[in-house]
Amino acid sequence: MSWPGSAERLRGIAPFRVMAILARAQALAAAGRDIVHMEVGEPDFPAPDAVNAAAQAALARGQTHYTPALGLPALREAIASWYDARFGLAIEPARVIVTPGASGALQLVLSALIDPGDRVGIQDPGYPCNRHMILLYGGEAVAVDSEQAVETPGLCGMMLASPANPTGELIAAERLAGLYRVLRAQRRFLIVDEIYQGLQYGTPPQTALMLGEEGLFVINSFSKFFGMTGYRVGWAVVPEDWVDPIDRLAQNLFLAPPTLAQHAALAAFDPPVLDELERRRQVFQTRRDRLFAGLRDLGFALPSRSPEGAFYLYAGLPESVADDGEIFAQRLLEEVGVAITPGSDFGKNDTVRHVRFAYTTEIARIEQGLERLDRLLTRSG
Repeated sequence: MSWPGSAERLRGIAPFRVMAILARAQALAAAGRDIVHMEVGEPDFPAPDAVNAAAQAALARGQTHYTPALGLPALREAIASWYDARFGLAIEPARVIVTPGASGALQLVLSALIDPGDRVGIQDPGYPCNRHMILLYGGEAVAVDSEQAVETPGLCGMMLASPANPTGELIAAERLAGLYRVLRAQRRFLIVDEIYQGLQYGTPPQTALMLGEEGLFVINSFSKFFGMTGYRVGWAVVPEDWVDPIDRLAQNLFLAPPTLAQHAALAAFDPPVLDELERRRQVFQTRRDRLFAGLRDLGFALPSRSPEGAFYLYAGLPESVADDGEIFAQRLLEEVGVAITPGSDFGKNDTVRHVRFAYTTEIARIEQGLERLDRLLTRSG
């Protein structure tokens, strides 16, 4: 039931089920239950010490005033320099838009691109907030495979993630390049969410910015690889012609990104910090390999090889399980104390009998989670 005068768009904004699972898991823990957390996509590592020190130093200097709407010039330059150092790619700092998290970047880009009634291609399964943001601006999110996008009529553009949530899929550079060429020729935009860039295994990180500039919008964040979730700072790299329109939107929507978070983010590119983040990436890879093997042994349906990015495993339920993913996730939490996310959070493409595991916890806890899964499956079988 909607309140009198409430916006019609709210009817299409579904709740993020994982947040209810998290709240229930926290309540059980507060009551004394031991809970293995594999539900929320947040690194368990704290923000790097140098990052926190930079925030404290900025606070001590009294740097608590507004910055320009598009972000600290020094941070925009640092992000551009990072693309040069990591990818050999010259990006004008003026094209870098610093935002309140990647969510803020998506809001700015989508509000600049989408008119009511526009149809935007998205991945399914995919991060649910992407389709909700499209709806928020009056658009329609259309589930299409990236290879089908060029053949789907009426699309104004495509938004995809690589590496992706919940699947960990990494879109091959050749496939992405082919999609971009066709979309650009048809005057359709491409938005690429790269917030898990850096958390890749087996192949070096890549960026869609290598493809060109026209009609290409890239989103990134300091949350995942850099481990700065609570700082709420992200960025977008946009075509030069779109900087001024997005500046106007940023002034009106956010005024400016969080000041202390921006000063903290400047330290994220220090070589010792990047070395530490690489060590953390290797830890995530070890966790992925153990969890992948353990879930396969328990009968979960998984791809033929481990996903190449992010920190998730997206798995089909074992054939012996009669529940759907949502009921199974509830049972797993209540009966044996393991929190995971139901696949139905991520779309409608065969998601009901899938679940997502986040390997954002220590190996010892992953082992405990696998033991408890085995216990529940034995009880169910």
